[in-house]
Amino acid sequence: MILLTAAAPLAPEAPAAAPIPAPALEAPILPDLTPWGMFMGADIVVKLVIIGLLVASVVTWTIYLAKSAELRSAQRRLRDAIDDVNSASSVQDAATRVGEAGAPGALAQAVAEERAISRSTGAADKEGVKERAVSRLERIQAGANRRMTAGVGILATISNTAPFVGLFGTVWGIMNAFIGISESQTTNLAVVAPGIAEALLATALGLVAAIPATVIYNHFSRAVGGWRANLMDLSAALLRLLSRELDSDGAR
Repeated sequence: MILLTAAAPLAPEAPAAAPIPAPALEAPILPDLTPWGMFMGADIVVKLVIIGLLVASVVTWTIYLAKSAELRSAQRRLRDAIDDVNSASSVQDAATRVGEAGAPGALAQAVAEERAISRSTGAADKEGVKERAVSRLERIQAGANRRMTAGVGILATISNTAPFVGLFGTVWGIMNAFIGISESQTTNLAVVAPGIAEALLATALGLVAAIPATVIYNHFSRAVGGWRANLMDLSAALLRLLSRELDSDGAR
């Protein structure tokens, strides 16, 4: 007898598992390399360096504007005073024409006062009167020169120190860049760029502060030299006028 065995029912196939989606790759966050972004991301030391250099640059241009206006006004007064003295008939007349304002007025008034004092005391030595007038003029010139050059020395300081201050910020920024590389164990641009960028920013600002300060300092050195020459011309004109007046009194 042939025995027929019932075949076991086939188990249904398990549905295929849905593929697991791969995690989306996040775009790398790049550092903000704009000047403001570099400043905000910089170390506190580099920030102080940048702020100091910006303040130095503002001081430089402030001195330039103020001193330029002062020099133009002083040169104009000096030229007018020289014309007034050359056209005056006496020392007192010259003092009246020039007035009392500024260094020209101080020079003219000093010569007129010395002439009046010598006359009132009966001093007859013409050379003595001239020597005393020269002494007064020299002291007034020295004081006027100190006032005119006030602030110009700051430009020399900025021009000499700003590059080194910027270099200090550069060294500090590069040091931070190497520290970031050491801590992250990678030379990825996102790690290296911020420190290098703030270092270069400090270098650039050091030059931005130093170069105009040097140029402006040299410009003022020449301009003050021209003003000083005109001041000496005015003093010489006053002394010539005094000498003629003394000779005229002696001839009488």
